[in-house]
Amino acid sequence: MSPRPKKPRRCHCPKHRSETLYKPASVPMNDLSRVVLFHDEVEALMLCDERGLTQEETGQKMGVSRGTVQRLVTSGRKKLIGAIVAGHALVVEAN
Repeated sequence: MSPRPKKPRRCHCPKHRSETLYKPASVPMNDLSRVVLFHDEVEALMLCDERGLTQEETGQKMGVSRGTVQRLVTSGRKKLIGAIVAGHALVVEAN
């Protein structure tokens, strides 16, 4: 059985035409592993952490359930902290 298709999500944060990359200074990109942060994770983090909305309010804005928002925020935070602590390059996916 194949997994259920992803529900469309309404993302309003600025989208870039190409990947946005954040990496430690003075370390060549060839020496770094990449951590990919998806656009919907960025949106959920922005709404919950930057704007201070609840997960329920964020879910309504994005058109998804509160549980989905919780999973997006948890995975986004884990990726951000992991990239910072381990010194990996953080790539924000372009959509």
